[in-house]
Amino acid sequence: MRHGKKFNHLSRQAPHRKAMLANMACSLIEHKRVNTTVAKAKALKKFVEPLITKSKTDSTHSRRTVFRYLRSKEAVTELFRDISVKIGDRPGGYTRILRTGFRPGDNAEMCFIELVDYNENMLKDAKKKKSSRKRRGGAKSKQSEDSVLDTETTATTPVDESTETEVKHGETVEATEADTKAEVVEETPAAEVVEEVKTDESVEAETKVEEVKVEEATTEKTEPEAKIEDAPEDKSDSPVGEGDSAPDAETDNSDEEDKKEE
Repeated sequence: MRHGKKFNHLSRQAPHRKAMLANMACSLIEHKRVNTTVAKAKALKKFVEPLITKSKTDSTHSRRTVFRYLRSKEAVTELFRDISVKIGDRPGGYTRILRTGFRPGDNAEMCFIELVDYNENMLKDAKKKKSSRKRRGGAKSKQSEDSVLDTETTATTPVDESTETEVKHGETVEATEADTKAEVVEETPAAEVVEEVKTDESVEAETKVEEVKVEEATTEKTEPEAKIEDAPEDKSDSPVGEGDSAPDAETDNSDEEDKKEE
């Protein structure tokens, strides 16, 4: 009959059961993992987790309370010095049970019971799972990633063609720019020639005008000179001039005769 059986006695008397659980708790604190049956692991879980919670407050009273259950100074110091510091932020659930199969002799179900924060492999897996939990619809996301990759691969080829067309267009633009530059270079000498012809014509016109002015000035100067030269010739040819010159000769001759007489 199972009347008033609130916990598993493990087929042992109370002192034997308490001693076995204390021994298993000390082994778990020391080695961080114990291989045992599932029934004993469940009993140990209920036995050791309140002690770990008690170790969060490092005081003499809590140490004496834990020592009353464990009966091992080394286990108590390990629990309060190392384990309580590493598990201090965790609000319960300090141990984990991992089932390993059945024992060959009596077909008892076996398992590992370990401290959660000391299994590094499981912590790494938990971090990876946390990162994956942030994404919803993993299969859909994978499909979307594949579709994105396909679209990228399909988009790369038109981009190459467009780049080729852009290069060709750039070449044509450069060619047109070179042609326009050549036309400008060709047009500028023609304009310069026209300007030179115009300047030559203007210079010739100016020189002609200056020559005309010089000729006019020279003609104006030569006319008075000609008049002056013509005036003495007229006097010499006139009879009045001859008459005037004769009396002068006579006066000279009379003066010479008077000098001789004296």
